[in-house]
Amino acid sequence: MKSDKSIQTAKRVLKIEAQAISGLAKRLNANFSRAVDLILNTSGKIVVTGIGKSGLICQKIAATFSSTGTPAFFLHPAEGVHGDLGMLMKGDTVIAVSNSGETEEIVRIIPVIKRMGVKLIAMTGNKDSTLAKAGDVIIDIGVKEEACPLGLAPTASTAAALSMGDALAVALLEKRGFKEEDFALLHPGGSLGKRLLKVDELMHTGENIPLVGIDASMKEAIQEITAKRLGITAVTDKKGRLIGVITDGDLRRAIESGGDVLNKKVRNIMIKNPKGIEKDAFAETALKLMEDYSITALFVYGGKKRDKVAGVIHMHDLLKAGVV
Repeated sequence: MKSDKSIQTAKRVLKIEAQAISGLAKRLNANFSRAVDLILNTSGKIVVTGIGKSGLICQKIAATFSSTGTPAFFLHPAEGVHGDLGMLMKGDTVIAVSNSGETEEIVRIIPVIKRMGVKLIAMTGNKDSTLAKAGDVIIDIGVKEEACPLGLAPTASTAAALSMGDALAVALLEKRGFKEEDFALLHPGGSLGKRLLKVDELMHTGENIPLVGIDASMKEAIQEITAKRLGITAVTDKKGRLIGVITDGDLRRAIESGGDVLNKKVRNIMIKNPKGIEKDAFAETALKLMEDYSITALFVYGGKKRDKVAGVIHMHDLLKAGVV
């Protein structure tokens, strides 16, 4: 019975918070666009401030901004009145988050913000509050009710503030033209960083690329495959263009078919039109291609015509890098 009641409580909480977030979407107006443009055109820093549960939300908003191309940091308002407001300069933009709009610590730093000429975006659930009246732009994050049955613990209101912060971050991301490679640059560590590694960071280059010419014999191809230890060799024409590949598997099938395999020309054994990949593609894309076509290596294109070989990437390289 206790378990059933807990599930019902959880469902009620999730429903209230979902409705709170949905309500924000219905109330979005030109103020949101003005806030995005204000942040986008800020010549200085983006400073996000709030206290208590709102402060924790502010820290997450600042972190999301920073990781999506809008550098930002969190300012604790209580520390602000004891010297940290010295971090603010003309040209900055402050985003202050307070559901009531009357949070004492926030209200105390507003005069300094205004005196410095710093722009203020007020994220509040009270449009008649001190914070709202001081804001250059007001974003409504009000909710009808908290999920807390006592109406005391910030629940739906913090969920709403967090979601609005995400909405701002994503809108800014799109306006900045922030791309996957920008995201990868800012996330070099952890599993996310591994997923966003580029092919040219892992591929074998130069003398480590297994290559034979179109007029080479299978004996030469076998020697190249053995020497480079990747189970494959590229076959190039006289202009150095990739026209085929020979793998360990191709060699086994040629032997099984009989005949003097060693003296055959690679042109008679190779697989034509091999799969390749651009050097600036993500390693995760290389992994997907290998999985889709049941292959263990891809030659990497170089040059504008996508025909010259710049490198080769093997499944083992992806395993070592932790992409798999």
